[in-house]
Amino acid sequence: MSATNPLIFDRRLHRLRRDRAAATVAQVAPVLEAAAERLLDRLDDITHRFHRALEIGGRGVVAPMLRARGVGFVASMDLSPRMAALNGGPALAGDEEWLPFAPESFDLVVANLSLHWVNDLPGALVQIRRALKPDGLFLAALPGLGTLQPLRESLAAAEAEARGGISPRVSPFPELRDLAGLLQRAGFALPVADAEDIPLAYATPLGLVRDLRAAGETNAVLARDPRTPPRAMLPQALSALAGADETIPMPLRLLVMTGWAPHESQSKPARPGSANARLADALGAEERSAGEKAGH
Repeated sequence: MSATNPLIFDRRLHRLRRDRAAATVAQVAPVLEAAAERLLDRLDDITHRFHRALEIGGRGVVAPMLRARGVGFVASMDLSPRMAALNGGPALAGDEEWLPFAPESFDLVVANLSLHWVNDLPGALVQIRRALKPDGLFLAALPGLGTLQPLRESLAAAEAEARGGISPRVSPFPELRDLAGLLQRAGFALPVADAEDIPLAYATPLGLVRDLRAAGETNAVLARDPRTPPRAMLPQALSALAGADETIPMPLRLLVMTGWAPHESQSKPARPGSANARLADALGAEERSAGEKAGH
């Protein structure tokens, strides 16, 4: 990890929570599967065939889906050894910030709902690109800004009332506008970032809390308040979250990153000034110089 990169997450604590969640993660399999299906739909839209894949943080869901799509070799890596062992094939415990693979080891890397816990995301992307063979594909899904926002706001309001201040109790999430640029900086070709919402709703606030714990997604922000919260704080926050409706909407804002390891066969943008036709002619419009007003 870069020496100048800020530390946001307690990676050791996050690993321990994923170890604990390995026994309960099946409870949230439908959510993980929904996200993975949307991510792997990208594979169905291309003719390229993949033979050696690495999946990162799949929690027992992604590896079987890749094998079902005909990928012959799928290795699984997770920060938690117990979570890595759920994937039904070759697996190892490893850190996204220090990938233990030689250059050009895989032609496909998939990370489903795991990279949002990385302190140095730009550095992790560089390492993933190096682990890909030329013309290899990288796919990742991350929860985006807006995910868990009602929970974030209700906790902040309850803590402000109880203590006169707030501390981070929900992880920060990335914004869509940043992701394509990060891919490009990491050396990926044809970078694309897009977003979609997975509609989720809970019958009770405690159901949401149980799911977050079952998935290993509870607070591991270094700046969190280590003190035991006031007894009334959590019930107050959850009560406000429930509101008057029968269900609690809590959509997952899914950000998807797609990038290719560079290869000479890939299409490239045209050199500036190399066009042999005028855009105005193609559009049937009149061409004007910059600053020129219509009718002059």
